[in-house]
Amino acid sequence: MPFINTKTNVTITPDNEISIKTKLGQAISIIRGKSEGWLMLNFEDNSRLYFRGDGDTPSAFIEVKIYGAASSDEYEALTEKITEIISSELNISPSQIYIKYEEVTYWGYGGHNF
Repeated sequence: MPFINTKTNVTITPDNEISIKTKLGQAISIIRGKSEGWLMLNFEDNSRLYFRGDGDTPSAFIEVKIYGAASSDEYEALTEKITEIISSELNISPSQIYIKYEEVTYWGYGGHNF
């Protein structure tokens, strides 16, 4: 039950979106027990993001929410992979990408909680 929200101040073309979707779908399996089969994604492009007081430099803020927990090694590997994906697809410097993780205790689906 992972959710990844990608917010950036650059335009995400339809081709970029499909490519990023596919690559994130593969990357989520870095976290044990997670798969594309349960992954939900959201893309927010052309956002008004300011990083270090600058709103003109391409930047991204990625939120990853998972049901349960993961190890620090899994998070480290996923951070590396997400950064690689976003940097290569959207031409954003790794130094302009933030990734936030949130572990969720309760997750509702189909009218019930896991």
